[in-house]
Amino acid sequence: MSSSHAAPARITHLVAGRAWEGTAARTSAVHDPATGEQTGELDLASADLVGEVVAGAHAAWREQWADVSLARRTSVLFRFRELLRRDQEKIAALITAEHGKVLDDAFAEVGRGLEVAELACGIPHLLKGGHTDNASAGVDVFSLRQSLGVVAVISPFNFPAMVPLWFVPLALACGNAVVLKPSEKDPSATLAMAALWTEAGLPDGVLNVVNGDKEAVDALLTHPQVKAVSFVGSTPVARYVYETGTAHGKRVQALGGAKNHMLVLPDADLDLAADAAVNAGFGSAGERCMAVSALVVVEPVADDLVARIAERVGRLRTGDGRRGCDMGPVITREARDRIASYVAAGAEDGATVVVDGREGEYDADGDGFFIAPSLVDHVTTDMSVYTDEIFGPVLAVLRVASFDEGLELINANPYGNGTAVFTHDGGAARRFQREVEVGMVGVNVPVPVPVAYYSFGGWKSSLFGDTHAHGTEGVHFYTRGKVVTQRWPDPSHGGVDLGFPSNT
Repeated sequence: MSSSHAAPARITHLVAGRAWEGTAARTSAVHDPATGEQTGELDLASADLVGEVVAGAHAAWREQWADVSLARRTSVLFRFRELLRRDQEKIAALITAEHGKVLDDAFAEVGRGLEVAELACGIPHLLKGGHTDNASAGVDVFSLRQSLGVVAVISPFNFPAMVPLWFVPLALACGNAVVLKPSEKDPSATLAMAALWTEAGLPDGVLNVVNGDKEAVDALLTHPQVKAVSFVGSTPVARYVYETGTAHGKRVQALGGAKNHMLVLPDADLDLAADAAVNAGFGSAGERCMAVSALVVVEPVADDLVARIAERVGRLRTGDGRRGCDMGPVITREARDRIASYVAAGAEDGATVVVDGREGEYDADGDGFFIAPSLVDHVTTDMSVYTDEIFGPVLAVLRVASFDEGLELINANPYGNGTAVFTHDGGAARRFQREVEVGMVGVNVPVPVPVAYYSFGGWKSSLFGDTHAHGTEGVHFYTRGKVVTQRWPDPSHGGVDLGFPSNT
């Protein structure tokens, strides 16, 4: 744990493989959310610096990476994968120190990101084009996929390792240069991973990290040499990123917010459902875009299920993520206060606060940003505890009379990121997975995050753009197609002919 007497460490950008040596006009504080202590002072990039970094990345892409063979790219990817596995515990510790999630959760986060790095190691197969021999007399047609140039990745605070790993390995494997802007709240894990690319043999300048706020984001969204933008964050910002980026001619995938529902049918295993609701609702203090925040229960089992959840919540230990606790703090003091206000609003609106996280006790030193899990029952769809994305450890229970009512409730929500159904009825599960208007669906799986070779992404206000993250969709996002039609003439080519070409 950081000493309360230590001066905040300087945290700066990574440009062309080295720490930036300039002087920042603006900085931002980085805190340990378990203690409330400021541990870092982060340099914030100006628009001018972002422009310089993008220009350098473009030069590095053209001169050192775009024409590098697939065999060479793959060797760098395999080496990065091994280095990331070597440093997995170190990076997890950095996540916990700045984000607050418990160590085993942070370790698992890096592990899920590793899956995408492993997928990228197979890039020669994923980049294969097609070929048609003799499409017309003496004419062959083939397709290929080529890199875009410089791409930007703007990642959120809640997964400082996993989300960059969704994008960066595939972007680099496809032959692009990357400018990565992590969250200013917890940048150190991202910077540590970026340094591993240099150690793996990636040429200087092909991957750069710029820390910053809206000024840096706007500079990336408007720079003419940035060809594509990958973003994960809240829905209002995702919409802004999409609209601004596309207005400046960029390809954009902007993953937004969520209100993930878990539908429990009366025939479900209620112990399994209770465990799942607690795990999915309160893991990482609810600061997951795939967290279950709305539990939709088909009567008559709601009283029984709520009681089982409450009993489990009562056994959870909230505190410093380095002490073996079940749940750590939230990211900032402001986030804690905002989350608490939703619990209060639910009570004022007539909901029943079964477990009040505002009254928790915490295993931690100092003045950390803690709020314990809250369970709020008898919630209706017009209450802010349901309508808003709280992004904290608050589980709202909505009671419905039937499967149809529950499905209609979920489909009426403006978000469509993840959802789950718990049942023993295969017919009901099949109907749910076909009719629910959500991008990722779990059947007796509360957090249905796909494996790396399938895409990650939602529907409706949870995604702006038409391309999901990782999987083959990620490869297509970071490349553009080209079709070549070729003929090698022979002496009998026939001379001048102004007629329309025919396939004969």
